Amino acid sequence: MGRSVVTTWHGTYLLEGPSVVRSAEPPDDLASLAERIRARREGDLTAEEEQILTERRDDPWTTRDRRLAAHGLRYDPRAPGAGEGPAADPDRARWREAILLEADRALAAAWDPSVHVQEAVRAMADLDRVANLLGERLGSWASRDAPELDPGDHARAVRAALDSSESDPFGPRDPPIRQARRKLAELYESVTAARAELESAIRDSSPSETPNLARLLGPELAARLVAQAGGLDRLARLPASTVQVLGAERAFFEHLRGRGPPPRHGLLFLHPAIQSARRSERGKLARALAGKTAIAARLDRAGSPLNTSLEQSFAARAEALRARRAAGGGPGRRSRSRTPLHRATEDR
Repeated sequence: MGRSVVTTWHGTYLLEGPSVVRSAEPPDDLASLAERIRARREGDLTAEEEQILTERRDDPWTTRDRRLAAHGLRYDPRAPGAGEGPAADPDRARWREAILLEADRALAAAWDPSVHVQEAVRAMADLDRVANLLGERLGSWASRDAPELDPGDHARAVRAALDSSESDPFGPRDPPIRQARRKLAELYESVTAARAELESAIRDSSPSETPNLARLLGPELAARLVAQAGGLDRLARLPASTVQVLGAERAFFEHLRGRGPPPRHGLLFLHPAIQSARRSERGKLARALAGKTAIAARLDRAGSPLNTSLEQSFAARAEALRARRAAGGGPGRRSRSRTPLHRATEDR
């Protein structure tokens, strides 16, 4: 009868049929139990499992645990499980405490400080929408008093609402309406002030949170890219091809459906070097910048110091494209070779 290894939270057991041949119990303290839970979850061997496996020579032991199958045991789903071998430890409360202790440790290790930058960027987008709605309403309202006022000029509309008085010939004649409009204008000013404060905070905090990304992209674009990716940890795991089109998801899926060309850039278009480049060069610049951005994100995730070579390398790539264009070999569509048939057609 073959032997099988059964590992549980309360120990590791070597079984021969229904009988326990060897057993190795973990220490009783909570820290060791929590560490044991972590090792099993991450696919590592616990000290008790290593102790049992050192006794194996060339015997064909089996296991139901796929994690142990990577260490020389034969995986067999019909091998005895935890409930078929040794009796379960009755002290379930101890197990629960160890699980909660390990959960606290895992949550602390998984915490991404960039979550605050993400929330600040999303708050800026929300305030932009609110300010646009309030500005459009105030512009429409103020243009009733002054037809020459452009409804799209939100700043003048706010000033008109704040400066309106009872002497205005076309202003609201009811004091409560006039006061309500003034409050609406004050709310617009408060929203724009809060938005400016958020932008200033992001500009100040990004260089300390993500120094390499902030140096390469600028503080605000770096923060927006981190928020779009869902955190610095996820951005550091993305390939450069995905970083290049972050923010252009809708265009990308439209391309997958066959309704449009593939996007050449997403949020990276906001970089000054790409925004000011010729249309034919933006794709190449975005691809180069995406590669440097992926490296910068991994450096920041690892806590590495500022590396200025990424910015210099991208600047050299942009300069090379400009020099090539100035020399007359700029990027563009390749001209097809003109065969005699083509020339004859053109002559007609």
